[in-house]
Amino acid sequence: MNINRIYVASRNMLYPIVITSISMLLTTNVVYAQDDEASSAGILEEIIVTATRREESAQDVALSITTFSGERLDLINSGTGADIRFLRGKVPSLNIESSFGRAFPRFYIRGWGNTDFDINASQPVSLVYDEVVQENPMLKGFPIFDVDRIEVLRGPQGTLFGRNTPAGIVKVDSVKPSQETSGYATASYGTDANATLEAAFGGALSDSWSARFSAIYMSRDGWIDNNLTGEKDALGGFDEYAARVQLAYDAGGDFTALLSVHTRDLEGTARVFRANIIEPGTNDFSSNFDQDSISQDGANIQDVETSGAMARLEWDFGSTTLTSVTGYETVEAFSRGDIDGGFGGIFVIGSGGPGLLPFDAESADGVPDHDQFSQEFRLSSNDWGKVDWQAGFFYFDEDITIDTFNYASLFGGGINGEVLQEQQTEAFAFFGAIDVDLDDKTTLNAGVRYSDDSKDFSAERFLSPLSFLGVGPIGPITTTTDDSSISWDVSLTRVINDDVNVYSRVAKGFRAPSIQGRLLFGDTVSVADSETSISWEAGVKATFAEGRARANFNVFYYTVDNAQLTAVGGAANFNQVINAEQVEGKGFEFDLEALLSDNFLLTAAISYNNTAVNDSTLAVAPCGAPLSPCTVLDPPGTVAGSVLIDGNPLPQAPEWIANFSGRWNHQTDNGEFYIFGDVSYRDDVNFFLYEAVEFQGSSLTELGLRIGYLWDQHEVALFGRNITDEEVIVGAIDFNNLTGFINEPARWGVQYRYTFR
Repeated sequence: MNINRIYVASRNMLYPIVITSISMLLTTNVVYAQDDEASSAGILEEIIVTATRREESAQDVALSITTFSGERLDLINSGTGADIRFLRGKVPSLNIESSFGRAFPRFYIRGWGNTDFDINASQPVSLVYDEVVQENPMLKGFPIFDVDRIEVLRGPQGTLFGRNTPAGIVKVDSVKPSQETSGYATASYGTDANATLEAAFGGALSDSWSARFSAIYMSRDGWIDNNLTGEKDALGGFDEYAARVQLAYDAGGDFTALLSVHTRDLEGTARVFRANIIEPGTNDFSSNFDQDSISQDGANIQDVETSGAMARLEWDFGSTTLTSVTGYETVEAFSRGDIDGGFGGIFVIGSGGPGLLPFDAESADGVPDHDQFSQEFRLSSNDWGKVDWQAGFFYFDEDITIDTFNYASLFGGGINGEVLQEQQTEAFAFFGAIDVDLDDKTTLNAGVRYSDDSKDFSAERFLSPLSFLGVGPIGPITTTTDDSSISWDVSLTRVINDDVNVYSRVAKGFRAPSIQGRLLFGDTVSVADSETSISWEAGVKATFAEGRARANFNVFYYTVDNAQLTAVGGAANFNQVINAEQVEGKGFEFDLEALLSDNFLLTAAISYNNTAVNDSTLAVAPCGAPLSPCTVLDPPGTVAGSVLIDGNPLPQAPEWIANFSGRWNHQTDNGEFYIFGDVSYRDDVNFFLYEAVEFQGSSLTELGLRIGYLWDQHEVALFGRNITDEEVIVGAIDFNNLTGFINEPARWGVQYRYTFR
């Protein structure tokens, strides 16, 4: 298919420009040009993606896919010190949230994710960073810096990528070394002494070797007062740095290599929980809520250190290419927080607050030991004409140790609960994919994967918080899981004309069994059996208006049999993984991009996701009534104190997600002045598997703004995120009181950037 291009001059490259139409909010992606000769063409540029492990036009790939370039990430991130959650609402059907703050993001695609906060939790959305799967949730928070592109692939991707990918993949690729000298340095400063320093520099070491070094440092002062202790700006701050060093070898022969190492260090505040900020009988803020203050008697600290290495070796044999990708990751972490969000407790001292506080709850999770090793071999054809193929082998091995502690907040903060979990995971897979041109306009793509996954798990409680009731040590409790499955996908792409493609795709996904052994308040280890999914998708991708506009639309439907769900908290304050008979999801995704003039481009996108649990007998424990009542909307189950969740939506699954932004520029004699604005919208969400009035999060709309001036190799800008300072409860704790946590407040700042060339 003939894909037209657009080039608009802006320091020889274009930032993406995303805006809205009156009738709908939408978003999409642009790859930016550096071709002055073509800058007057006034047509849209081709978007190149690597979703199929080959460089292809996004318009030719039979997938629903969104791609960000590094330039657009600069605009959206804007030096605010945001973690990877800044992508929430910027991509159709993508939600990201966390009850651990910056350390442990949880991803949801098309409404499908996992709310489990245990550190060995399995997620159906996989994060792949520089071709290495980041399996443990603590690894998924690695900062986004010096990035070439991010691709969000929706639907099962198991025939080509990693493991546990039935919902989709977030794929991050850093800027690679080259013989050309390039780099940049940025510095920003803003609200709450929010400082960011970021730099990258690379170039040739010899005719065969090149290197690139990149690093980022982010810090923020605390901004939340603790009224109980009288400490000002006690919480909300952090210090974080990350760095990456890459070496590339290319002597112009049949062998190339890329070697990299990376590290991250985060110290600061964990998620800040706020007691009774939800008004009973509503999902609104109560009179106890103050964005800038809390009243807590527990500690709040977070320390995360990660490091890793990757080696990508490639041999070109002429008709085929062999690729080897070896990855190693490790993490050490400790995160402690005041889970009850307040102080005191009615059982011990007769009072607590703010509002009703039945008992104190302060806990911590630590990862003293973790190692992840992965190896992939992939053999692929090189331009075989009407048939191209790939085949490979994937191996994964992870060992993790988890410490969980409970603290007696009312009695000096000493440890009164301790649990040890250990899990060893080993998995391997064989996969293959083939592309066949059936005729000049029709392409068939098919893939298959055999996966084998096993886990050995042990959990032991050394000390119980309920020891005063006679509850003692237990364990070690051990369990083993082992399962295998064949997953696959088949798609068909048809070229209608030079400007329009249509496609259809059906894919089977697989996720191996999951284990939960959080024994602080329970005596059993839960196991969720394997789940399988079937996903159907059909869409159209079109370029029109003589290459000045592009629109993509798809509809999808999926079912997950034996779906793995997490029953979090509830009256028993005990997490467990469970299986639902089926989960169903359906919806559509639409994006539009149009060049309205040589200095004004709009893009926009909207997605609709409808999810439901289909299991007439599945019941869970709702909120911790009667001590901490909530208004439950579900019918009672057969077991006393339980409620049925049949028909409920999945947690953290908004029906509507939309984004729009816009960039207008004006050329001056010496440079360029621009204004960039964006709005992201996320619909209401349910926090838990059951439905209760108090635990339904309101919709969230956040606005961003950036005003800047570019000249030569320089840029200065004023930026703001959540500039209307919208306050929304984005998550909750349901076993004690009406505790919740909120989105980030308004932040403003200034930034300077220098580009090496």
